[in-house]
Amino acid sequence: MPRTHRLLTIALAGALVTGSAFAGAAPAAAGRAQSEARLVDAVPTPKLDWYKCYGIAECATVRLPLDYRQPKGKTTEIAVLRVKAKNQAKRIGSLFVNPGGPGGSATQFALASPDFLSDALTERFDVVGVDPRGIGASEQVKCFPSVRAQAEVLNLLNVPFPVTAAEERDYVAGSKKLGQACSTTGRPLTAHASTAEVARDMDVVRRAVGDKKLSYLGFSYGSALGQYYANMFPDRFRALVVDGVLDPTAWVGNTRQILDQRLRSSDGAYKALHEILVRCDKAGESKCVFAEGDPVKHFDQIAERLKTDPLDFPDGAGGTIQVTYAIFISAVLSTLYSTEAGAGVTQLAAEIATAQEGGTTAPLLARVNAAKASRAYDFPYENGFEAGATVICTDGRHPADASSWPALVDRREREAKYFGRSWGWIDSQCANKTWTVQDKNAYTGPFTKRTANKFLIVGNFWDPATNYRGAVSSRALAPNASLLSSNNWGHTAYGSGVCATTTIDNYLLTGQAPQDGKTCTDAAQPFTEPLPAASATTKAATAKQRPPVATIRPDSILIAD
Repeated sequence: MPRTHRLLTIALAGALVTGSAFAGAAPAAAGRAQSEARLVDAVPTPKLDWYKCYGIAECATVRLPLDYRQPKGKTTEIAVLRVKAKNQAKRIGSLFVNPGGPGGSATQFALASPDFLSDALTERFDVVGVDPRGIGASEQVKCFPSVRAQAEVLNLLNVPFPVTAAEERDYVAGSKKLGQACSTTGRPLTAHASTAEVARDMDVVRRAVGDKKLSYLGFSYGSALGQYYANMFPDRFRALVVDGVLDPTAWVGNTRQILDQRLRSSDGAYKALHEILVRCDKAGESKCVFAEGDPVKHFDQIAERLKTDPLDFPDGAGGTIQVTYAIFISAVLSTLYSTEAGAGVTQLAAEIATAQEGGTTAPLLARVNAAKASRAYDFPYENGFEAGATVICTDGRHPADASSWPALVDRREREAKYFGRSWGWIDSQCANKTWTVQDKNAYTGPFTKRTANKFLIVGNFWDPATNYRGAVSSRALAPNASLLSSNNWGHTAYGSGVCATTTIDNYLLTGQAPQDGKTCTDAAQPFTEPLPAASATTKAATAKQRPPVATIRPDSILIAD
């Protein structure tokens, strides 16, 4: 099954909290929810002027208040797309979807819904995507006056993550410049683009499409949007699913810790990688291409060698391709997003090991060639990084100075090897000395509101982005929710196995949540089948048994499969 929501590049996990967060929160939460309802209800229900688009969909735009506390003031344009239910006679209503990011386009996600949602859902629901403020087809955040000005800053950040002292200096400088640009040129939209604003927009659009209650399915960062909506409008959803869950209290955070210290995405990634290498060793060479010797030690050896001795090989056109430590680890992280993470990670590691020992580089060249069609160019202006940063930086609290990130990231790298750096730099542009713009109407909690209907929290054990513990701690916050756990690999659970998918489908179709604590154990597991006969002969042969799982770009930017 195509996994469209696995393509999005920024996905975050939650940190463990205790049930003590329930104490004393109900009165304040009730007052806040009533206040939120009044804000959105002050906005007249807009008329959506639908028109046919993309062959199978309908599109519309709507102007909504830039500041909901000034409903008759300035507005911003919001894009909406729907794919209508195949069986209109048995239509339940609309299913709002969000792919995550932050920075992912919900309209494009809704457009792709026939490829990743089950027939049971597309038969009965109009699938609706509302592009968040600043993102996709909505009015875009633009932090720089020109592509040239943007490029001068983003070139300082053009590594998967910094490793050397020189790269760190550039990355800190670029982070400061980005924060300053979004706090000045990026206004006013950067001051009105927090997740709370998107939840308010979604509630107004819910009215506009004629739904009395919201039905929602959100993945990864979309789990934050879902939990915000559930706490801001606790009596306004019919069924709400968050899959690949970040803990909203950790997302809001504090000024003492960087985002990954609170959310522990790097811990989840390391846990998944280590388990793959251990299982590879147990499965042996007949089932795992990387099983020769000790896979855990062998992986560490090839990674450490790349730090001081990057892998160079001809690109076939007279040039040279270089694979650095950062490119390799980023490719591994990308591969961990796949339901076939075990085969993908061990194949990639075997390819690198073979090349380091003077063997074939053909599989690595194939990964680079696969990425060429996806290369980014300077024109037109592309705001993906700025849009994602705007949400991260205005939703949460962050340390004061970007210059403190190298030491803080080093700590994460010691705690979660390989991935502490990869995840640790995600919010360096948010340092509050340089990212000074804030959304005065951002929601910071509480996240303990008792909702009128039960919602569904979904987490999988081996998620490399939204650490499973985020689902557990989010469930501890919620007085009226069910936790569904899954043993699948990759990022998020929907579509990974029959159990998780049908459980989510049934809840969305009926509104009846599964028993709290249900666990699905039917997802495919790595190294259960023998490798093809040719795979047991040489590493070079094994590298050709599967298509590439992650592509490597010659300009050091990773493209996820």
